[in-house]
Amino acid sequence: MLKKAIYPGTFDPFTLGHLDIVVRATKIFDEVIVAVAEPRHKKPLIPLEVRKKLIEKSLKDIENVEVMQFDGLLVEFAKSIGVKTIIRGLRAVSDYEYELKMAWINKKLYEDLETIFLLSSEQFAYLSSSFVKEIFSLGGNIRQFVPEPVAEYLENLNINNLKDD
Repeated sequence: MLKKAIYPGTFDPFTLGHLDIVVRATKIFDEVIVAVAEPRHKKPLIPLEVRKKLIEKSLKDIENVEVMQFDGLLVEFAKSIGVKTIIRGLRAVSDYEYELKMAWINKKLYEDLETIFLLSSEQFAYLSSSFVKEIFSLGGNIRQFVPEPVAEYLENLNINNLKDD
């Protein structure tokens, strides 16, 4: 097994697709750090601290996982905790093009950093946080797309709080 890897993202919200990547990554690495970031260019649906707690609850039965939050460049976070491997999930060719560019940029910023791509499982290839947020904002049932703690949290939110100011 390989040592440690970071699975970074905003996870707003954390989906069953994300969960699937984490579970599969724990079979490859001794430790997987789910690194939760604040989105830079959009207002999050779920506050950062709450996202972190929901992810921890969603992963409570998985042994070699730690959930951390970070701010700033991923490469600086990776250096600060001594990790040299990033995990990224891929659903489609469009993901690959974006993620490939990001991996190259990260490699330029931190030469020792490697990115490993995991293909999404077929049943989650269509799933994204954006789709979940859209379905939720329109009053749809999101339970089949997110872990139980996330579903419970979202169902308790007032849908009127989601509208743009």
